[in-house]
Amino acid sequence: MRIEKKNLTWTLIPLFLAGVFCNTCKVIYQQQRICAVKGSSVIIPCSFYCPEPLRVNGCRWVHAKSHLKGTLIYGSNFKTAPKRFHFIQDNRQNCSLKIHPVERNDAGKYTFRLTTNSKEFKWSHQVGSTLKVVDLKVSVTNPDGNRAMQEGDSLNLTCTHSCDGGNLSSAFTWFKNGEHINEGSILYLSNMSSENTGNYICSLKTHTGATSGAIHIDVEYGPKNTSVSVSPSMEVDAGTNVSLICSSHANPPVENYTWFRVDAKFSKDVGHQPVFFPDYGGKYLCCATNKHGSQNSSVVVLKIKAYWTTLPREVLIITAITVLLIVIALIAIRRFHKASTWITETGCEEEIQDCMENTDYVNWLSCDTNQSQEGHPSEGGAEVIYTTGAAGGLPY
Repeated sequence: MRIEKKNLTWTLIPLFLAGVFCNTCKVIYQQQRICAVKGSSVIIPCSFYCPEPLRVNGCRWVHAKSHLKGTLIYGSNFKTAPKRFHFIQDNRQNCSLKIHPVERNDAGKYTFRLTTNSKEFKWSHQVGSTLKVVDLKVSVTNPDGNRAMQEGDSLNLTCTHSCDGGNLSSAFTWFKNGEHINEGSILYLSNMSSENTGNYICSLKTHTGATSGAIHIDVEYGPKNTSVSVSPSMEVDAGTNVSLICSSHANPPVENYTWFRVDAKFSKDVGHQPVFFPDYGGKYLCCATNKHGSQNSSVVVLKIKAYWTTLPREVLIITAITVLLIVIALIAIRRFHKASTWITETGCEEEIQDCMENTDYVNWLSCDTNQSQEGHPSEGGAEVIYTTGAAGGLPY
């Protein structure tokens, strides 16, 4: 009897449990493990079923990290919906949860709980879905080893994430300095130049917000576009401060600047700074150098005007007239001096003395018309007139 009663008990237990389970709600998680890329969107699929006469009064989603207590992230009694968590309830049996965008802290276990009108059943069991969050990563393949990239080198960039399991099945988009440049899991950079320098990232094509960290590609090259600028201008007045400025594009930057003054026969080294202050006019050029090479600029011609050309017109006219008058005066003085010297040398003074000795002097008395008959001179006095005549006598 005891054995029969014991067997009967074990037979009734499954029947009892089956009756209980048939009168309870069921929650089904279609995916037990889910992987998502940081920055993308993910849906945790879920469905539930409650038999009659059970009715759902409320529901909740709970997020539990491995080492922390569960956190309520959604509740049907919430007045405002959370920003990143969306409860998808497009029908009575759908209880899926959407997360957008996915963050690192979203990793963990998610369970759906519900309450019914039955006091015996309030919460679902603790089975749920586990979410794994990964990053997009860019790996660099450099055939030339670890040395610095130079013009002409090649490089491959590969975008991956661990949700793929290394199969590269996702669709990716590539960006350089924020601009779309290509699509595909691998970006090929061949025969690179300075134009390839920049920051590269990849993203999921379906979720552009899910991006990798930036990879900086730095392509080194020798000096380019070396040129000279003149301040204030290439033609200046005498006494003006002039500066010659040498500029060049290079990576790494220019290490040495050399200035040359170019003559017809040779070039002279005159300075070693980016800015040069010349003292003389002429032809100049600069040479820029770094570890990858050097480049010369074009020749610039600096013209410095003579000082007198900078004077005002009025000053030049007055100066010219003054110089002319001085020249005329010097010529006159010189001619007078020559004439005096000629007279002395030819003895003209003796002839003049002889002429003076052979000259008769006659006093002519000029009488006043008012002179008295008695022959007395007038009060006005007499005027003496001297005249000369020939040695033979006076004319009649």
